[in-house]
Amino acid sequence: MPSESDRVARAGDYVFGLMNDRERARAERDLEIDPAFRDTVLRLAERLRAFDPVGPEARDNRWEQVTQRLAELPQMQTRLGGVAGPGTEAPPPMIHRLERKPYGIGLHSLGGRLGFVIALALVAAFALGYLAGTL
Repeated sequence: MPSESDRVARAGDYVFGLMNDRERARAERDLEIDPAFRDTVLRLAERLRAFDPVGPEARDNRWEQVTQRLAELPQMQTRLGGVAGPGTEAPPPMIHRLERKPYGIGLHSLGGRLGFVIALALVAAFALGYLAGTL
């Protein structure tokens, strides 16, 4: 698994067009299957967009082409907040209520009468330990 600096360097090579054909084909395949690399390329391309020396009209057109190509990836169709066009709106996240009481170990699981019984048992155990130590 490549480190973050390797991923950023590779994304920079891809965005700047410094890769040969074989490396570029591999990077485009990784764009489809590696979400971390895809996000790194998107972040870097967005940062470099401000430094583009081309006029604003051509820059916007080129950026639309890039976002359209990325939006056509199957992984981006279901992603919330992706780069899909401005006309598409992501559905709001749904928070479902708990269907059953929490279980397991932790403070959230010891409520109600069971928590009270455990607290009384601990108090009794400490009291017996204290009495046994003082007598």
